[in-house]
Amino acid sequence: MRIKTTFFALVCASPIWANEPLSVIDWLSESVEPVAQPAPIPTEDAVSDGAATPDVTVSALDAPSPDGIGILPTNLTGLPSNLWSGSDAQTVATLVAAQSVNTLPAIHGLLSTLLLAEADPPAAAGPDAVFFLARVDKLLDIGALEPASELLARTEPSNPALLRRAFDVGLLTGNETEICELMRERPSIAPTYSARIFCLARNGDWPAAALTLNTAKALDKITDEQDQLLARFLDPELSETMPALTTPSRVTPLEYRMREAIGEPLPTRNLPRAFAHADLRSIAGWKPQLEAAERLSRTNAISENRLLGVYTDRTPAASGGVWDRAEAVQRLETALSTRDPAAISEHLPAVWEAAAEAQLEVAFARLFGEKLQGLPLTDTAQNIAAVMGLLSDTYEITAKTLPENSLPFATAIAQGITPLNATSAREIAVKNGFEGVDIAQLKQFSDNGMLGEAILRAMALFNEGLRGDGSDVATALSFFRHIGLEDTARRAALQYLLIQRDV
Repeated sequence: MRIKTTFFALVCASPIWANEPLSVIDWLSESVEPVAQPAPIPTEDAVSDGAATPDVTVSALDAPSPDGIGILPTNLTGLPSNLWSGSDAQTVATLVAAQSVNTLPAIHGLLSTLLLAEADPPAAAGPDAVFFLARVDKLLDIGALEPASELLARTEPSNPALLRRAFDVGLLTGNETEICELMRERPSIAPTYSARIFCLARNGDWPAAALTLNTAKALDKITDEQDQLLARFLDPELSETMPALTTPSRVTPLEYRMREAIGEPLPTRNLPRAFAHADLRSIAGWKPQLEAAERLSRTNAISENRLLGVYTDRTPAASGGVWDRAEAVQRLETALSTRDPAAISEHLPAVWEAAAEAQLEVAFARLFGEKLQGLPLTDTAQNIAAVMGLLSDTYEITAKTLPENSLPFATAIAQGITPLNATSAREIAVKNGFEGVDIAQLKQFSDNGMLGEAILRAMALFNEGLRGDGSDVATALSFFRHIGLEDTARRAALQYLLIQRDV
């Protein structure tokens, strides 16, 4: 087995910022900045009158590292507490940042578990929180704002980098008032002028906000574009006399919320995935809610039940695209509620076509797969039900109840059995993975106290294999099984076999 040369190059790359890890999050608001601390005043050495050795107290100068903070205890993850302890903090931070968002749900699930796991911090972890920040940024990248918020809530918000992220998560979820209050209470953190003006206005202190804006302009602390937006935010009537705002090339959560407040919202479909949460609020129209729910479901950022709730919230008012998907789901829901096999058989093909179109096959399978098993459906519907059952959470139960001639290779994998025969390239890759291939390089990491790092590398190999190299998929599957991640291995293999699309 070989680890990709380009992947090793990425692991060894230097961080983009001096104080933050390699990250794909380039849209954070410039909301906070550290207050410069005065230099210590030098003092003369004390003069001793005697030769006795003084008592010396030794204490760590650095604050505890937040890198080990998590919200999932080891008894839930099944992962050991020394998951990261043998690895270098910057290395695993870079590996986390490099994880692909365009992958299968099984790998998304494993990634989320790693990001949220409680564990000892990596070696040489410091108060700069390089690994913690990388984990939060990856959660923001996939749009998982709620767990990101929970992680941030467990830290001491005196670190500007942490508070910056907490501020933006609050903006995107509508909880900015609490974060504004938090910044006000922390004298060691100085909000930027834009953030200060926003928070003053949110707290109803409009005169102070206007005075702060004038001060910022006088000190040349804001750009002309920021001035125009902030002025409109404080006095929306200015929009009638001022030139139209231009669409920025880089939109921050702070700018997004202020544009929304003045009645000039930006569509989130072309913004980073985390912004889609703003469209899940009740103030958004149903179509933006539908599009946002689908987008976030693709990365497991919201549950399939929340997706179903959005799909069934109202009656479709048009046709095509997301409207057709909502209608198909509602018709199948009605058929399932009446347990009518004929109606289910009629509507199931449209639902499965909608799932493939939206790249939500696993989410739909989790919603409906178990409910479809054992029903007397037509042949076409029965085949779809078999696939959905194998992609659902009850994949092993489904496999034991399907006829012998129904997807025999996949049903064997679902039960942890290595099939005797493989025909397609994907089946060969999975068969090799379950039989076992050379995983010596990955074992070197896991055998030396770097289990989390080894899992991240295996995930990267699997994602690389999705682009066509079945040997990488086989290596990752073999390693997952070797370290006891059997459920992940089976789910990933089944999704690799049954979801026929590029990721």
